[in-house]
Order: sequence, then C-alpha cells, then structure tokens
Amino acid sequence: MNKQDIDQLNEEFAHKSPHSHLCFKDPDGEYPLIEIQTPQANAIISLQGAHLLSFKPKDANGKVQEDIIWLSEDAKFKPGKSVRGGIPICWPWFGPHESDPELPAHGFARTTPWQLLCVEELDNQNIRITFTTKPLSETEHMWPADTQVEYKITIGPKLEMELLTHNNGSEAITIGQALHTYFKVSDVSTVMLHGLSDTRYLDKVDNFQEKRQNGPVTINQEVDRIYLDTAGECVIEDKGLKRNIAIIKIGSKSTVVWNPWEATANKMGDLGEEGYKQMLCVESANAADDVVTIQPGTSHHLWVQYDVHTI
Repeated sequence: MNKQDIDQLNEEFAHKSPHSHLCFKDPDGEYPLIEIQTPQANAIISLQGAHLLSFKPKDANGKVQEDIIWLSEDAKFKPGKSVRGGIPICWPWFGPHESDPELPAHGFARTTPWQLLCVEELDNQNIRITFTTKPLSETEHMWPADTQVEYKITIGPKLEMELLTHNNGSEAITIGQALHTYFKVSDVSTVMLHGLSDTRYLDKVDNFQEKRQNGPVTINQEVDRIYLDTAGECVIEDKGLKRNIAIIKIGSKSTVVWNPWEATANKMGDLGEEGYKQMLCVESANAADDVVTIQPGTSHHLWVQYDVHTI
C-alpha cells in the first residue's frame, strides 16, 4: 500500500479527540497498521486479516500495562501470509478443509485484506472499529457462497470482538471459525486455565481421542485440544504476571487450547527462540460438532470479551 492510500485512509477514518486517537501507518510500505489509543488501553490492528496484534490495558493512573496478546519476535509480515501471534480470524472453516487438503488451513480470512466501514468513539470513550470482507477473485473458488462478514473490535478497559456472518444466498451454509488468540503469559508451564474442568475434549496430539478434563488445564507438553460444550467463562491465572484474564463468549460452544511445546515449536520457524514458553492459545471457536449452519437471510454472531484483573 502506497503513501497515497495511507493518506486517504487517514483522511477518511483517522480519529482524534480529547480522549482518543486512531491513525494509520505503513512502516514497511506493504503492511498497513492501525494504531489506537484510548484512556483505558492501546492497541494495534493490521488491515490484513483485521488481525489484532497488540492490546495493552492501562491502570487507574493511565499507565500502560503488559500486553495481553503475544506476538512472536520472529513474526513475518508479508501480504497473503499469516502472522504468528495476535488474534488471527479462522473463517470459513477451522483446521484443514474437510474435503480439499490443498486449501489453506483455517480458511482465508486471516490473510486477505479487510475494508473499514466505520470508526466510532462511544459514550464511554471506547473506540469501536468495524471491518468487512467478502470473497475476492482469488478466494471465490474456495468459498462461492454469497456471504458478508463483519468484524467489530472495541478497544477500552476490556477488549471486545464480534464476528458476524450474514448468509445472503438462497441456500443454507455451514461454517467453522475461531478467534485464534495467542495470550501472552509469564511461563506457560506455571499458568492455569480454569473453567474447563470435567469437560470432554478431543485430543489432536493423541489421534483425536475423546478425553475428559480433570481440574484446571496445565501445560507441560504439547497440547492441541478441542473442548466440547463449552459456553462458560474461562480464566487464565498467571501469577508470574500477577493477573487473571477472563474470557467470556457468546455464540461459541467449543474452546480450543493449544501450545506446541518445544519439539513442534522448533519445526515451525516463526515462534522465536523459546517463544512457546510465553504464549498460550485459548480460542473461542465453532469447531468439531459445533460448526454452525446459517439459513438463507440469517446471520451467526460470535462475541468474545477479554477482561484483565490484577491479582
């Protein structure tokens, strides 16, 4: 994207008030970013994939706190390529495509450009940004259905995300999706994930065997699981960073928990040196038996909120 395009985005959507600030930058000439500052938090979002890269809440005195989002120190920022870290949007399928292994894992929404619809400063001084995307010429063969997707990100003391899929066609469609959030943690081997005890899950590391969680989730090896029938709140307890991160959601009954651990991380090439120790993915999803069928003329709404509490 050239300077003229960035200037045009700033002219149309940049926001500055006594409370908040939003502007567009393109540090490398091909990967435009949105920088947001509010009284309660700062954030960075990429226009490619509407991919949130950073969310830093502020304390009562306005001091910026530790990022709740993990981004690899070796993340690659290239058009058409997924970024390791942040909050990628998996859509319109989760994991490998069910019938065509040549299609990209987790769909194409995370690697295509999204368009801005509007930027709003709300009455509580939060900033809400609304994006949209629709199939491009290079993705229509992957997803010929007539759909429109909207994605709303609200930056304030809490981070809120809404992913809406509208079926504008004449036939029902079925989607899988996830907000594939990489949370930053002090040490993944010492944090605990609460809220999934006594829940069934599919263990991808063990050939998708169905198992049942006993107590909080802890990480001391590779973990790749789809927890089933999970609509309740989850909490990441991180005594090292002296905080809890509460994850609340609507429109999702599956939760994916992932950490590649050392051997798999070393094969990936973009996790950074021992990066797996500082990240834990907890994904609000519609996956496995929780895929969603959307009738013609109707929509599906996935809403997720992250709330940070000092401990």
